[in-house]
Amino acid sequence: MKTENSILYVQTSDDPERQYSPLLLAQTAKAMDIDAKVYYLGQALRVLKPEQAEKIKIGDFPGFREMIEQTLNMGIEIYVCEASKQMLGWDKVELIPGLKIVGAGTLNDLALDASATMWF
Repeated sequence: MKTENSILYVQTSDDPERQYSPLLLAQTAKAMDIDAKVYYLGQALRVLKPEQAEKIKIGDFPGFREMIEQTLNMGIEIYVCEASKQMLGWDKVELIPGLKIVGAGTLNDLALDASATMWF
């Protein structure tokens, strides 16, 4: 069932300069009373390892790890594709706490339910 006034932000890149947009937009959407969700898949998972997330800081923005934590603290769910984790051979790799590891079909469900989807 389509959720009115909702946006799904999908991150596919591990490029440090591309990490802020989906989180900042999701936080802005939440402040505008729009239901926002963020989904990471493919190479994007590389930035979700705690030690890697700590290294990313662009301009005057908070560090990437802090942006993830702010997003989660606002009640915005951040999903991680289990199939992508398997593709990377990361059965035992720990990611930033609070992220939800979900099956690949979840992306399809989230996209169908959202009133808009943006890809990064």
